[in-house]
Amino acid sequence: MTGAPTSAGPTGDPAAGPAGNTAAGTAGNTAAGTAGNRAAGPVGVAIVGCGTVSHQYLPTLAGYPDDVRVVVCADLDVARAAEVAAKYGVPPATDVPAAITHPDVELVVNLTVPAAHDAVAADVIAAGRHVYNEKPLSLDRASGARMLDAAAAAGVRVGGAPDTFLAPGLANALRAVGDGTIGTPQSALLIMQSPGPESWHPSPEFLYQAGAGPLLDIGPYYLTALTAAFGPAARVVALGRRAFAERTIGSGPRAGTVFGVQVPTHVTALIEFAAGPVATLVMSFDSPLGRTGLLEITGTAATLALPDPNRHRDHGRILRLGDTAWTDLPVAPGDEDPHVARGLGVVEMARAIRAGVPHAASGERALHVLDLMLSIMESAERGEYVTVHSTFGPAAG
Repeated sequence: MTGAPTSAGPTGDPAAGPAGNTAAGTAGNTAAGTAGNRAAGPVGVAIVGCGTVSHQYLPTLAGYPDDVRVVVCADLDVARAAEVAAKYGVPPATDVPAAITHPDVELVVNLTVPAAHDAVAADVIAAGRHVYNEKPLSLDRASGARMLDAAAAAGVRVGGAPDTFLAPGLANALRAVGDGTIGTPQSALLIMQSPGPESWHPSPEFLYQAGAGPLLDIGPYYLTALTAAFGPAARVVALGRRAFAERTIGSGPRAGTVFGVQVPTHVTALIEFAAGPVATLVMSFDSPLGRTGLLEITGTAATLALPDPNRHRDHGRILRLGDTAWTDLPVAPGDEDPHVARGLGVVEMARAIRAGVPHAASGERALHVLDLMLSIMESAERGEYVTVHSTFGPAAG
């Protein structure tokens, strides 16, 4: 197997990936149950939700036939499921329940719209299957916690996107945080700025509604990488702004359509981590300057520029104390693997299932990132520090 996705094992996340985890998982990260009884061969996978993102996942999963086998796909739109099935050579299911309960399915990849994540995951868990959710894990903390509790009771696992922290380049950069290369980690800077997606997205309204905005839409990539570096966050303080009450669609058949903005479109936050480091975050759809992928971690001996956490193919750089020029980090193990892309977390989870060890792209981690983002939004609304109560441990990484 080439390009084995593993976690980086940095500060606050000391496990070295699936092969390095020795403890049994916590809630949502266990291996018993109906889906966990098989011990060999590729893990049987069902794809539920055959929208745009399924076209990113399916080619990735096809690249790891020793680890996963997509045995069925399903969608509420039966015609769309049939189209995706024909394109990728996957049998379509007659409906979503049939896909979830297919006798060869052990792991369901939930690519439905966010509002359906909880309901679909509940059905998967009730059927004794593992579930891997696209981001966000859930729409709120309580629903996410119920999901993990139900999985623990059923003896199945919950996984969650994003998985870019498992990509070779980003995982390699994160190792430099954990192995002392940058000294003692002190702080981080995360910036994503753009004018907003309405200039190119033909139906951008949902990105400006409750549950979205720049923080909840793009933030999971940056904050998942940051928690892989620093471990759990402890408290936040934030400000939010909205530059325009209305926006105009700039492309597609609905170009010129005006729609309302319901959420902050610029969020600035300070994050304090339980292990000590602090971070400054800027997520904005209000900037004429487009600037993405900026994630820097500063230690006592060096500053690390991590790869874009929204991509799988970039590499990191390091500027050591006393140097005047950045140095590229060495090529990461597995970097030559052509299949590394969205869906890597599913492959990593499947390998962990077979090995009987915890998986890195865990439900606990995904719930903590959701809790962190909601805490930031609450701080911006209330104008005060907000404590982040959730956590995740080494067994979840």
